[in-house]
Amino acid sequence: MILIFLSAGCVDSHAKKNPDKSALPVDSVTTTAEKEPKVIGIGGIFFYADSLAATQEWYRKNLGIELNDWGSASFDSRKIDDPEEEQSLQWKPFAKGDAYFAPSQKDFMINYQVQNLEGLLERLRKNGVRILDSVETYDYGKFVHILDAEGNKIELWEPAEEPE
Repeated sequence: MILIFLSAGCVDSHAKKNPDKSALPVDSVTTTAEKEPKVIGIGGIFFYADSLAATQEWYRKNLGIELNDWGSASFDSRKIDDPEEEQSLQWKPFAKGDAYFAPSQKDFMINYQVQNLEGLLERLRKNGVRILDSVETYDYGKFVHILDAEGNKIELWEPAEEPE
């Protein structure tokens, strides 16, 4: 599957010349593979809790963080350079010792939002980074896990392109 992104500069330039915005120039289309492989944001913050229920209740009572059916909270926002595009940061405590963070021995895991996940994985392999699993694809994006130099498990997430 090829995902298509529109370059904001090309769209703005085209819109000034063609106010009806009926068609975009062919050179304004960029595929995922052409995007620089890199982290573009934080997708989630996950941490262990010694007492999961008590921790969830503390955050609800004191900070107003309501959990969804998956035991996490979503903090939604809009991109500053594209206010039509929504983003979401996931926040979730896990029970101490949950296997999801393995093989890391740390009490947290960060999910980084990336562009061009396949290109990034190619770079990581060349650099000898330990890739823990295969890319898994869901309707909301692609995921893979790696370990950093300190042994922290990192979740990489490339969001699925929104249908037009």
